[in-house]
Amino acid sequence: MNLTSPEFENNANLKVKFTCEGLGVNPELNISGIPEKAKSLVLIVDDPDAVYGIFIHWVVFDIPLTNQIGENSVPGKQGSNDGGGFNYVSPCPPSGKHRYFFKAYALDSFLNLEEGISKQDLLSAMEPHILDYAELIGLYKKSFNIPQ
Repeated sequence: MNLTSPEFENNANLKVKFTCEGLGVNPELNISGIPEKAKSLVLIVDDPDAVYGIFIHWVVFDIPLTNQIGENSVPGKQGSNDGGGFNYVSPCPPSGKHRYFFKAYALDSFLNLEEGISKQDLLSAMEPHILDYAELIGLYKKSFNIPQ
């Protein structure tokens, strides 16, 4: 399976449009090579460079099979993020350049879980159903830093 975006290359800078300094919307993502036995997709976006550990930006599950997740869209049920809600939290590092991991999983079933589930509970529930995985890393450093 392969995860790409027409908006940024792997390990390259995200466009400001997709960050807190821009519109703060999710970028378009393209998924290819989805296994034939797949029934649903999961998308998790997180930042391992956050000050207090991994910051969860977006958790989406029970996504019907598709080769494209559109810009500024909600393709499935949303889990909880570390911003205190469910929607996409745009990159906004307080200092330095951070890495944003966009991770797509192909599952052999729909999970039929309630919206708002935590990333950890989702990972536990989906573990026996994962058929394939792909990731895309975007980088971002704000043009200004928040004083500490």
